[in-house]
Amino acid sequence: MPRPERALPVTRPRTGAGQAWWWLGVHGGAGVSTLERAVPGGRDAGRAWPVSGGSQSVVLVARTSANGIRAAQNAAQQWASGMVTGIDLLGLVVVADAPGRRPKVLQNLVRLVSGAVPRLWEIPWVEPWRLGESPMAHLPKECAPMARDLTRLTRPV
Repeated sequence: MPRPERALPVTRPRTGAGQAWWWLGVHGGAGVSTLERAVPGGRDAGRAWPVSGGSQSVVLVARTSANGIRAAQNAAQQWASGMVTGIDLLGLVVVADAPGRRPKVLQNLVRLVSGAVPRLWEIPWVEPWRLGESPMAHLPKECAPMARDLTRLTRPV
């Protein structure tokens, strides 16, 4: 697997208690703080791979802009190339960057990048989120299956 153009930093997590997985925003404004409130169980990794002594479950988060999807591609390449270890990459969440249909070129880019991660979850545009309203008050239906998947994937055996 080729090395990415840009690599995210690697750091020890601030705290590892109380979360089942880490949300890793691959660029600023990816939507991590909103997802952290909308889908209980994950914590913000602070835009760095949370590497510690044990395995860490991580979900990449990106907006569906060209820059966001390319940042997700770089993060997936960084993980797949072995540049980060001790990471159980659960998948990628792409959060719509605008209302309406995604342009075909961006849809194709999402499809390409999704082939490099175990799972893809797509969250549509939510106008109330843009206006600062509570994510829990305006939860799109796509959040429920993602929450179920993440809970199942991180449940202790």
